[in-house]
Amino acid sequence: MRAKITYVVTAAVLVFYFVLVGSRGVLLIEHGTLITVTFGIAVLVLPAIGIWFLWKNTQFVRRANALAAELDAEGGLPVDELLRTPSGRIDRASADAVFERRREETEDTPDDWRCWFRLAVAYQDARDTPRARKAMQRAIALHRSPIPTPSGDHSTLPGDHSGPSGDASTPSGGHSTPSGDQSSPSGV
Repeated sequence: MRAKITYVVTAAVLVFYFVLVGSRGVLLIEHGTLITVTFGIAVLVLPAIGIWFLWKNTQFVRRANALAAELDAEGGLPVDELLRTPSGRIDRASADAVFERRREETEDTPDDWRCWFRLAVAYQDARDTPRARKAMQRAIALHRSPIPTPSGDHSTLPGDHSGPSGDASTPSGGHSTPSGDQSSPSGV
C-alpha cells in the first residue's frame, strides 16, 4: 500500500510540474518572437515526453498488478522465503539461491508467464531492477499473447532474440546470477 501511495504522490507532483512547465512554454510562444517561440516549443517537448513516460510506467504497473492478482487467485505467488539481515535487508546469498531456482524454472518452461513473473520477483529481490523489469515485460507479453513461441526460440519480446538483459537467450541474461557470480551453462 505504501508503494501505491508513493507512486500516486509522485505522479501527482509530476503532473503538476508538467502543467507548470507547459504553461511557461505557452507563455513563451504567446510572446511571439522567433527566439521565444522556439524556446516555447522546446519547453513544451519536456512535458510531452514526461507525460508519455508516466503513462507507459502506469500501464506497466497496472498490468504487473493484474498479473499479480491473477497469480494470487491461482495460489501461485512466490512465497517470501528469503533470509534477512538484522536490519531487515534481504540476504544476498539467500536471494541468489532463490534466483537460481526461479531461473531454472523459467528455463524449463520459457513460455509460461507465471515463471517469468516469479523470475521478475527474484530479480527484484536480488536488487537487479533492469532485469526484473524486462522479465516482467516478458511475463506481460506472454500473458497478453497466449500463443506459444516455437520451441527453441526463447526471445524476450517478439522479434527480440535476446534474454531479459539483452545479452543472451537465457532467463538470467547470460549465465550469471544477479550478483555477477558465474554459473554453469544451462544449455538453453
